[in-house]
Amino acid sequence: MAALYEATTLCVLNVGPGGSDSGISGIEPSADDDQVVVTDSARSVTVYKVSDKKALGSWTVKQGQTVTCPAIYNPQTSEYVVVTDSKVIRVWKDSDINIDRAFKTTVSADVWRVLSVPDSEPLVLFQRGAVRRLDTLLADPQQPVENVLPEEAVIRWSAVLNVEQQPCLMFLSEQKGETLLLMQRRHPDSAARYRLEGGEAPLSCSALPCDGGVRLFCLYSSGSVYESVVPIRGAGGVVEEVQPLPRTLLLNLPVGEGKLESASAVSLDDAHVALVGVPHPSAGPGKDFLCIWNTNFQTLQAAKEMAGRIYGQLWCSCGKLYVPHGKSLSVIPFKCQKSSLAAAMGKLRQAGSNVPASGLYTSVPSWTAATPDMRSTKRTLLRSRDVSFLRLNQFLEDVKIASAEEVQKKVSAFLSNLKNLHVIQVAAGGLASVLVSRCQEQPGFYPHSALVQLVHSQCLSYSVCPHLLTLALEKKDYALCQFCLQVFPDIPEAVACSCLKAFLSESDGTLDTVSLERDSVAFVEGLIANSTQEGGETQQNGFCPTTQVEDGGGGPTHTTPAVLTRSSMPLDMKCPVGLHKAVLLNEILQVAYSDCFLLLHLKTLSAPQVILFLQYLQFLYGKYSQDLHTQVSALRSPAMTQVCERVISCVRLWFFSDLIGTFSHCRFWTGSACWWTPTSQCWLWPQRQESCCPTFTRSYDYR
Repeated sequence: MAALYEATTLCVLNVGPGGSDSGISGIEPSADDDQVVVTDSARSVTVYKVSDKKALGSWTVKQGQTVTCPAIYNPQTSEYVVVTDSKVIRVWKDSDINIDRAFKTTVSADVWRVLSVPDSEPLVLFQRGAVRRLDTLLADPQQPVENVLPEEAVIRWSAVLNVEQQPCLMFLSEQKGETLLLMQRRHPDSAARYRLEGGEAPLSCSALPCDGGVRLFCLYSSGSVYESVVPIRGAGGVVEEVQPLPRTLLLNLPVGEGKLESASAVSLDDAHVALVGVPHPSAGPGKDFLCIWNTNFQTLQAAKEMAGRIYGQLWCSCGKLYVPHGKSLSVIPFKCQKSSLAAAMGKLRQAGSNVPASGLYTSVPSWTAATPDMRSTKRTLLRSRDVSFLRLNQFLEDVKIASAEEVQKKVSAFLSNLKNLHVIQVAAGGLASVLVSRCQEQPGFYPHSALVQLVHSQCLSYSVCPHLLTLALEKKDYALCQFCLQVFPDIPEAVACSCLKAFLSESDGTLDTVSLERDSVAFVEGLIANSTQEGGETQQNGFCPTTQVEDGGGGPTHTTPAVLTRSSMPLDMKCPVGLHKAVLLNEILQVAYSDCFLLLHLKTLSAPQVILFLQYLQFLYGKYSQDLHTQVSALRSPAMTQVCERVISCVRLWFFSDLIGTFSHCRFWTGSACWWTPTSQCWLWPQRQESCCPTFTRSYDYR
């Protein structure tokens, strides 16, 4: 999973004439993680302290001179380096007030970029492809520079990565409609050339090191994101022959009519890529977003609307994204959890969970993904598919003006006539987006049945239509909310917590009028009806809590009782919420989540909401402990481990006295190491024991 946090404005932009240029040519890291070097596209270089939104220093060249490449910080010498007028290299320190009085020298050829290298001297890349170390170039500025590229070739992108503990320089050049990738290493001295497939030059490139090579990500004007793995040659030598560079389609993003003109993509890690300038899959026209996509699952993980014009520029440094938009440069912290969606979905397959590994959650496809049968489809079937897409486009236009009743009939007939899986996926995604957009524009229009049918098609996910679940909450369509919670495998934690707040806030009387899924209702009905016999003994469902008995010396001793009596656990307690509210809370418990992101949003719950939620969790825990057979495998129900983990998540954030009575008799052990002792009368985490309760007596349970 991924998250975008609150944006802050770092500085005001000096927007160029016509408003088409942000005025920024580059953003580079500085002396520490909280500083960046911002170079405008005219004459100045400014160092900012990001947390304070404060300029630490600014240097401007004279009138008539121009900064021709972004400035960098050289950690080897604690100096800044910039190139003016293509050939003049300037070097200065923080203590230098006037950049014109600092060191400068003129080189023999035009410079494309000065590139910082981790733990090494910066590299200077010339416009004709030659490369020099900065220190050797400054020692002999007028040294001859060879021409690696022909005169008509233009460098479009460059980067330096540490691969196998050695710096690796790579850059893209465009010449006569052909795009070449050149890669150079010094130890051993080697160079290679590759030809990118497709012929078209990418709008944006980004690279990450990987085992034995480099992963190159390219964003094209069609909205496609391709990945190419560039191998690192073990032996030295220069390979003059141009080699083909295969590519793999990672994302095929919808771009609407036409093509992308200005957009950027930055690879954040092995599974996430940030994009700006690419339309949001469900937003209306005229809105620009910063989005983070998961390339492994082809899902939209996070999005933030950016006000004003987007210039198609994006930089990433030290866990922050820098986006120029409108008249400001915004800093947006982000967080990506590696393979977190797989980990979250793994939570659904714990022991005791009734969700099979091959069930619904792994079969929901992305409508942007290519299926195996598509690649082997014959030409006649391709023509048939083209006809289906033409019908789909016409159908979407008809849906935009039809009434809610007509929409329901049209959707049922249209989906029933589609046989091709890929067309069904595209149809479901397109229909959902069109209907949600129309509902937002026309408050009186809400085709409940059509939306439910689209969700039941199992071809939708949260990423395909992010505003569908939010719309259902706004309309208080709790039946549709339940279906979305059951079907969508990629619901963000923020949205899940919004659903939880809505369910807890709604009255039981209102929720009891909602028509919910029968199996879920049947499970809760059986749970409530199955009360414990008076005075009966109850074997815990795999949990054997320890009790503490005061000995003569005042120290606690541990015993393990065979049964848990009514005096220590009120197993016959009544359900604290209504029938349908309990059903919806059970759906929340079964939503995939990641702990680090969930805790951020649980804080928004009020104390009464938390208490009510915990009381219901206590009720579930008591019933599960009472009788193992209440968890009927044929019915949709949360697992015991899911109940315990949500208790721990809630209590981890709140330590108020109202909870003590609720859980004074409930003690259990989970892998998250939740602590409870009668002495302290509170739940504690191991890392917070002494700070929360100095007189705390540790009670360990090694089971």
